[in-house]
Amino acid sequence: MDVLSRPLIDRTLPLLAEGYAWLPNRMREASGSVVRTRIMGRPALALRGPEAVRFFYDERNVHRHRAIPEPVLGTLFGHEAVHTLDGAAHRARKELFLPLLEPAAVAGLAEHVSDAWDEAVPEWGRRASIVLFDEAATVLTRGVHRWAGVPLDDAGAGAAARDMTAMVDGFATAGPRHLRARRARGRQEERLARLVRDVRAGQVAAPAGSVLERVCAHTDAGGEPLDEKTAAVELLNVLRPTTALAWFVAFAAHALHRRPENRAPLARGDVAFGTAFAHEVRRFYPFVPFLGGLAARDLFWRGAWVPEGGLVVLDVYGQNHDETLWGDPYTFRPRRFLERAVGRDELIPQGGGDPATGHRCPGEGLTVGVLETLAGRLARMEYAVPQQNLTIPLNRVPTRPHSGVLLAGLRPAAGRAASSRGAAAPGREGERGKQVP
Repeated sequence: MDVLSRPLIDRTLPLLAEGYAWLPNRMREASGSVVRTRIMGRPALALRGPEAVRFFYDERNVHRHRAIPEPVLGTLFGHEAVHTLDGAAHRARKELFLPLLEPAAVAGLAEHVSDAWDEAVPEWGRRASIVLFDEAATVLTRGVHRWAGVPLDDAGAGAAARDMTAMVDGFATAGPRHLRARRARGRQEERLARLVRDVRAGQVAAPAGSVLERVCAHTDAGGEPLDEKTAAVELLNVLRPTTALAWFVAFAAHALHRRPENRAPLARGDVAFGTAFAHEVRRFYPFVPFLGGLAARDLFWRGAWVPEGGLVVLDVYGQNHDETLWGDPYTFRPRRFLERAVGRDELIPQGGGDPATGHRCPGEGLTVGVLETLAGRLARMEYAVPQQNLTIPLNRVPTRPHSGVLLAGLRPAAGRAASSRGAAAPGREGERGKQVP
């Protein structure tokens, strides 16, 4: 039988069972950087590597329109979001987010989030312990709402944070987590659509130059303003990803606990190391397993084939742990980013390609800026890490430390390293297992 016509076995159930490890395991079995398979009944071509990133993000090869499953749109991205568009429509909508690439925008968000963090620390110190993931989500929600010009009182910040994290936590699963995500999205879209309506009616003033003002005034490729629901979706596509940095904050605390030698340069404000640390957290820890699109035509990649309309899948987690790119991919080592310049399409935790014109997340700079700022604050605080389950299961998407990272006896300690006493034993490293350290 011709290799191109050989029937493919559907691998959806192993995907659901293995999570982040599924595609790297298939790549290892194939002894290469491309795999033909079948997912949800569709033929699929899975790719890895910088050249594959460029192939994947070339709209002549892969379309995102109609590629994102409805359960993901109904929870994570929202219907009619920028992620679902291609071509001129995508570029016009992307104009809404391009100012987020500017250094001033990054600095502004980092400042608002830092202020919210500093306001929260005294209250944390009055408690016996905190779950860092939950508290970071509330801090990030407060900070990004202030920065975006979206009204939110302190009493509502906790509920909004829970909704934002629920949207992320439930997008890749069925059952109660998914239902919570849908209900959370419904509440937040309704809240923000009402706000857009009030701004356009002159009943609420949007701060000049704010994200809220930009969304309310934006016109798409056809010259029409966004309808209220789509405007709410795109506001959420600024607010939700920022709150989702709670995952990275928890991972940063996990890394500082496991690799305490990284604490001192962060605590003394080493800017270059802070950026390198943020990149390594994004590379090392599991967040996005893979990205998908639809083949725009019959495609061939390194001898493998997928028909027009088939799935093309970019192995994000596998590429971020590819030994040919990183040498020692299962060692958490921020200094790798100080030793050489890393190519744009090598590190892809938030997608690849050009963020200004393609589908790479325009908020990547915001992610790095906020993460390096909060990692420095963590490094300068005193706290204990009580006995807890810090394992990170790879079969759960999205995953995080099981305990959410419990911190006790917390107080700010500017200029001094924080302690990490009484730590739980870590999990084992590796793709095939259920845990990473």
